[in-house]
Amino acid sequence: MSLWDKALAELIDIIEWTDESSDTMVWRFPRYENEIKNGAQLIVRQAQAAVFVNAGQIADVFPPGQHRLTTGNLPVLSTLRGWKYGFHSPFKAEVYFVNTRNFTSLKWGTKTPVILRDPEFGPVRLRSYGTYVVRVCDPARFIREIVGTGGHFTLDGVAEQLKNLIVTRFSDMLGESRIPVLDLAASYNELSAYMTEKIAPEFLEYGLEITKLLVENISLPDEVAAALDKKSSMGIIGNLDNYLKFQSANAMEMAAANPGGDASAGIGMGMGFAMANQMGKMLIPQQAAPSPGGSGPPPLPGEETYYVGKNGKQAGPFAREAIAGYIQQGSITRETLLWKQGMSEWQPADRFAEFAASLKTMPPPLPK
Repeated sequence: MSLWDKALAELIDIIEWTDESSDTMVWRFPRYENEIKNGAQLIVRQAQAAVFVNAGQIADVFPPGQHRLTTGNLPVLSTLRGWKYGFHSPFKAEVYFVNTRNFTSLKWGTKTPVILRDPEFGPVRLRSYGTYVVRVCDPARFIREIVGTGGHFTLDGVAEQLKNLIVTRFSDMLGESRIPVLDLAASYNELSAYMTEKIAPEFLEYGLEITKLLVENISLPDEVAAALDKKSSMGIIGNLDNYLKFQSANAMEMAAANPGGDASAGIGMGMGFAMANQMGKMLIPQQAAPSPGGSGPPPLPGEETYYVGKNGKQAGPFAREAIAGYIQQGSITRETLLWKQGMSEWQPADRFAEFAASLKTMPPPLPK
């Protein structure tokens, strides 16, 4: 420090700190050889505290306000220095200003997924993240436990440690809670409140207070989430047999609308029948398609079912209403082969009296 700085320090008798940053937690007031004059004015602003340190020991802590530094309002420091009758010359002490406001929007999150055992899905891996708010509630302890002798301490110096502490305790709490994965989203508020209460004593050990902790999201890995979406889709679809028949009908309708003619329509309808038949075998093996001479699956009570044959492919069983619908769409014609329980062989659709009225509304096939 230059002679001018030394002289300036002796003239200045106001100790204060105006914080222009957003992340400074502790700042040490710079003085030449840490000398403070008798009667100096200490100005502590709102959301600040001033901590006096003498010979490595924390002495007095001043709250917000304007203070005149004398032996009368420096009781601990006066005791440490042995001032019995006051002092009249500059004394040495370090003054640390501590920012006691709330530091908001601090983020926490799991670096790796937390493995849990879910009652419905079994072992699952979960990721979670959120935000928290913290403030210095005990300036002397915070300097003693965290800051040390640093002259400028920012939030970055402690944020990583706090985040790791939150993640560790949250992972442990999530495993002990045994809340099903599908119910976690409805428990964010409860988890946040419980976590804040559980972790508060550990923050106090550092002189910090956690004023709010929020759980913003608990998510499944992408592949598990995709499988869950498929399961939800199947639940929305409902009856798989009816869905496959619906898909098959759509395929036949698109094939019939193909401008390529009867051949391409027949191929498309054959593919649709094949898809429905094969998927029906996989999902409903007990309804395997019979041969024309076999017994076939038993029909539902009071309901007669039919099988459809096209281009060497067969599909079914279909209810009478479904066959009538295919006839109206043009997917089944007079020449389309049908078979039902009790028949010894396949027959063209126009041989079935129950479909005669529907087939009459169709035009005859084009001459070759």
